[in-house]
Amino acid sequence: MLKLPIDILIVDDERDFVEMLSLRLEEAGHRVRAAYDGDAGLAALDQAECDVVILDIRMPGRDGISVLKTIKGAHPVVEVILLTGHGTIDTAVEGLKSGAFDYVQKPARFEELLGKLQAARHRKAEHEERIRRAEARNLVRHSGDV
Repeated sequence: MLKLPIDILIVDDERDFVEMLSLRLEEAGHRVRAAYDGDAGLAALDQAECDVVILDIRMPGRDGISVLKTIKGAHPVVEVILLTGHGTIDTAVEGLKSGAFDYVQKPARFEELLGKLQAARHRKAEHEERIRRAEARNLVRHSGDV
């Protein structure tokens, strides 16, 4: 079965963690960019959209839930997987209510994260297909009005 690479943006203030995760994801065949705070992550997403954002909930400055809400407002089809490492399950649940695809507790098992990334990318692709079909129906509907 052909595995398509996932375009991933990691937003986390822990540089060592980001570098190690980026390396492992790239070795698995995915395209990875990194940002080390929420504002840098939003700027990176504005420059080039991705399939999935892996977003730390706890970061200095702008927290992950605030960044999530901005992402979902500006890039609604981009899926977000939250990282929680400090027993902040309640915050992760808040994130799910705010549009996150799922969450993973740090330290995450790599295979678990890969599975969630695949599922998130699949959901994004389905959402984009529904949008294309709606736009095509709308175009056909309006072309009869000419």
